[in-house]
Amino acid sequence: MDPGSVGSAVRLNVAQCCRSLSSSADRKDVSDALKTLNSYLDDGAESSSTAAERDEFRRTHYSRTLRVLVGQLQAAWTLSLSSGLWEPLFLQGPPDQALLVLLEAVSQLRPSAALDRLVSVTERFLQGGRLADLLWSFCVRSVPSDSVQLRETLLARLAALPDLTANRLHPNTPQLFTPQRFYPLLASEMLVALERTCSALRDGVDCSLTFVAQTLGKVCLQGHSGPVLAVMAPRLAVCTRSDMVWQRVTQKLLQDVPERCMESVLTGLLQAADSPDAFSRIVGNLVLTNKKAQFVLTHKVLLLQYKYETAVLRTVLGYLGSDRDRRPLLLQVVRSVSQAWANASAVKHTPQEQQLYVSKALLLAAGLLTDAELQELRSDLLQCLLGGMQSHLDSSAVGIRTLGMAVGECLSARMDLSGAKLQFEYDKNEETLELLSLMTPSVCPDPDRDPNPDPDRDPNPDPDPQPADGSEATRESSRVKSASQRSKSDPESDLDSDDDLPPYDMSGDVEASRAAPPRYLRDCLEALISSDDSQRVELSLRAAESLVRRNFFAAKEISVQMTKVLLHMEDKFGVSDFLVLRQAAMVALTAVDSVPVTQYLTTEFYSLNYSLRQRLDILEVLALAAQELSKPAGDKTTAAASEPTPYQSNSAASWRQEVEKRIQNKTKRISKRCAQRGAGAAPNRYAPVAGYFFFPLLRNYDKPEVTFDLLGSDHLVLGRLIHTLGLFMHLAVNAPVAVQMGAALLDFVWAVRYHTDQTVRRGVLFAVCSVFLSMPSQALMTELSQQLLETRTWLADVAEADPDADCRSLAVQSLVLLDQNLKKQLQNPNGLSLES
Repeated sequence: MDPGSVGSAVRLNVAQCCRSLSSSADRKDVSDALKTLNSYLDDGAESSSTAAERDEFRRTHYSRTLRVLVGQLQAAWTLSLSSGLWEPLFLQGPPDQALLVLLEAVSQLRPSAALDRLVSVTERFLQGGRLADLLWSFCVRSVPSDSVQLRETLLARLAALPDLTANRLHPNTPQLFTPQRFYPLLASEMLVALERTCSALRDGVDCSLTFVAQTLGKVCLQGHSGPVLAVMAPRLAVCTRSDMVWQRVTQKLLQDVPERCMESVLTGLLQAADSPDAFSRIVGNLVLTNKKAQFVLTHKVLLLQYKYETAVLRTVLGYLGSDRDRRPLLLQVVRSVSQAWANASAVKHTPQEQQLYVSKALLLAAGLLTDAELQELRSDLLQCLLGGMQSHLDSSAVGIRTLGMAVGECLSARMDLSGAKLQFEYDKNEETLELLSLMTPSVCPDPDRDPNPDPDRDPNPDPDPQPADGSEATRESSRVKSASQRSKSDPESDLDSDDDLPPYDMSGDVEASRAAPPRYLRDCLEALISSDDSQRVELSLRAAESLVRRNFFAAKEISVQMTKVLLHMEDKFGVSDFLVLRQAAMVALTAVDSVPVTQYLTTEFYSLNYSLRQRLDILEVLALAAQELSKPAGDKTTAAASEPTPYQSNSAASWRQEVEKRIQNKTKRISKRCAQRGAGAAPNRYAPVAGYFFFPLLRNYDKPEVTFDLLGSDHLVLGRLIHTLGLFMHLAVNAPVAVQMGAALLDFVWAVRYHTDQTVRRGVLFAVCSVFLSMPSQALMTELSQQLLETRTWLADVAEADPDADCRSLAVQSLVLLDQNLKKQLQNPNGLSLES
């Protein structure tokens, strides 16, 4: 039959059927029209239509017929006729056209019975494997019969199906349309299409994976790579293990992924792949043929992003090193990563989490190098080792310094620098232990072998060993048993012999001390100054704090002299807890005699010939003393420091009272009849002396000395100084001098708010928070009225873009406090007006 006549006949029949569906009220006419339309979709031998007619209907009239049918779903005949007459029109035709019509109708119809019928049909469409038919129909098309615009529309609707349906059906969205159910289903349907492609290739049929690759890329680009590749990656890893056709298909699939979607697909696959070998089989040599893939795998994942787990780094670097053609890229990665790790600017301006991530990448990459490659990169790694460690050790952050030490140890061990290996002392935490394990090969222990063999152990142990509980009964039974054994062998051995007596336990004995702890404060000071007896110095140092707190008047007489001795004292005898004891004594002196000691310490902070450690000690002592003074004098130490020691009488009455008091204090009671009274209110001892702690430290910060440059290289001390000043400000809340302190502190930190060191920036933000917390709202608005907008802008920039997480958090807190103060002041009728 002539194609033109076939097209005319089909067009006339379809037009007649659509008129019957739209206007006829006769149930038989509607039923006949539906049967006629279904005949164009029936490929069986009993179909009344020819193949040419069926092709014409599917190509030209199918979509228009479905739209007519959707428009009549609210008619009366849809309730009287069986759904078996009209549902097959959606489920047996071209799946791409049916899906477009269904999604268009679902997104446009209002909640009604017709919408419920369409939702039910769409569910059957998804459950019946029609998505796999849709994808497969694009795989076998030799020449695309649709337009580019139609294909893009179909991709967009397919990738966003949960969003399109949820916008109309929420909160009555079926479970199948939720992202948790739909995207794993789509992944399974893509695997079915890939399996059909493999079968077709084995039969010699050409296929195209362009549409499937576009679908995968579109879904991953929209942020759904996790659920999709969690289904696809394990299946692809198994199928490509021994099947070369599957390897060819999966590698071609990734080659056809659009350029703009390549990063989303690769990063999702890296997280879903269980091993570098599986990733290598799936991806192939894509990194060599695709520039975007090479940039993602050799640069972006390793140097620009740091959100991935260590397993992702293992997969990337293992993939680059598992093939001879890809190993030059591994050497390139080692160079780039080592340069990034050693970059001094990166150490200052990147978050610590990113530096840890780069350190892992460096150690993993270095562990994959052969001896020949290691010799080739020796100069680069040596430069990285020297410069990078210097940059890390110069940092004021403890975590970054520890990171540099751990990486330095691992790299020096890997490079084997003439047998010399670096060794550092640092705290072994979870991060450092992981770094140290990255270059250590894992060895599986033999379950049948003792993990801790003892070469001196008796192969035939005593069947009745002596218990080691150390009890008296055990020792007595052991003695009796040994004596009885000796008496059997030698009857005369138990006559007049002391060998069977148990030895006296002397394990808890302590050697008698030749020196006694000092009882007077001046004796303690004399021992700390001139004694060469290590035991006497240790006893004096241990007794110093308690003597200071018990002898109030004596401590005030020698407070400055003793503080000077303690500040310059060195641990030349190796006293345990030397720093703790020395600091506690200095804190006690500062709390007992605050003004003279504080004046001395703040003056010495900027003096010449002091080490950075001594300057940090001064700040720590001042901070601890200020905290102690700001607390109520309720505990023993503070009470003893705040009140002078009373004079003790020698009369018998006072002696009996003292004995009775000591007995009462040492007697333990289960309960007491009368409840003890609560501690009474006490004045803040810090408020009157807050200015002595605070203002002297702001005198000479901008004057570099011979051994001390606060605004230059000594940024560690600068950060600690600003933090200490912020603490002083925080403790001075409600103090009369708080306004002057806040204004001076804001002027000081404003000049260093953009400092490159993260410790300094943290101190600045902490100080700003302290000012906002401690200054009265009216005074705060008055002091900041000129630079209020600039302060808010700076805090907003820090909260959004600062590389340090603590700085961002402190900036957010400062913004909240500033807004609260501003709102409180504007709501106050006696406060600032809007015009001011």
